[in-house]
Amino acid sequence: MPPKLKPSPPTHFLCIPLVTPTSHPQLASSLSAFREEVTLPPPHGFSLPETAIRPLGTLHLTLGIFSFPSTPSPLVNVTGDATLREDRLERAKSVLSGLNLKEIWDSVKKPAEPEQPTITLKGLASMHPLPKTTVLYAPPTDENFTGSLQKFCKSVRNKFLQVDGEGEEGEKLMVEDNRPMLLHATIVNTIYVKGRDKQKHRGKHGKDRLVVERAGEIIERYEDQVWMRDVRVEKVTICKMGARKLVDGEGRETGEEVYEVVGEVEF
Repeated sequence: MPPKLKPSPPTHFLCIPLVTPTSHPQLASSLSAFREEVTLPPPHGFSLPETAIRPLGTLHLTLGIFSFPSTPSPLVNVTGDATLREDRLERAKSVLSGLNLKEIWDSVKKPAEPEQPTITLKGLASMHPLPKTTVLYAPPTDENFTGSLQKFCKSVRNKFLQVDGEGEEGEKLMVEDNRPMLLHATIVNTIYVKGRDKQKHRGKHGKDRLVVERAGEIIERYEDQVWMRDVRVEKVTICKMGARKLVDGEGRETGEEVYEVVGEVEF
């Protein structure tokens, strides 16, 4: 019996970066205060490992996922050789650079809305059922209930999931996801907790899954937390999976991380 093909692994993602000159001071302040509070032991905090809280430089809204593996494998469901896959990445970058973000926004925005989409992050929500959640995120609010930001993001994503002009199925550069688009900025993710901290907080939840303890209480405490307000969308980017740790001039880790940008288009 032939081995079962594995899904091709994600290698890149399309996103709206959330760290801009306007948002940086807002996010730095709110994230620093959150980290300081939730890492405290009870009753003042929740004993969250510090490494579960995402670094400032990684905050973004994911619009879609790409899979452009560079190493052929008979167990991975990928067609073609490494050159072809590199070509597909280049085509995705070409689609991105050709996007007219203002035109897309103008096609979905309401008459009274600004000339560029803006994002406000408020509160916390759970990615999974509370007793099992490993991720808490800040959702972008739609205070005027227009849905325009969601429509804008879907329109951008759909440029990578188009059919050709004759109605035939075209090449889809992005991994298809039939779930509704969930815009979110990840604030807490326990997958990044390793070593001694993971053992210390593992408790009854087993070796491979560290849940966010008292997630409901954390969400309740921070339901009115405004992480950033009315920050304009400056660009859309394609980034490589896997954040890169930043180091100082002497090669020491700074505690900050960023994703490598391989393509971008400005508003």
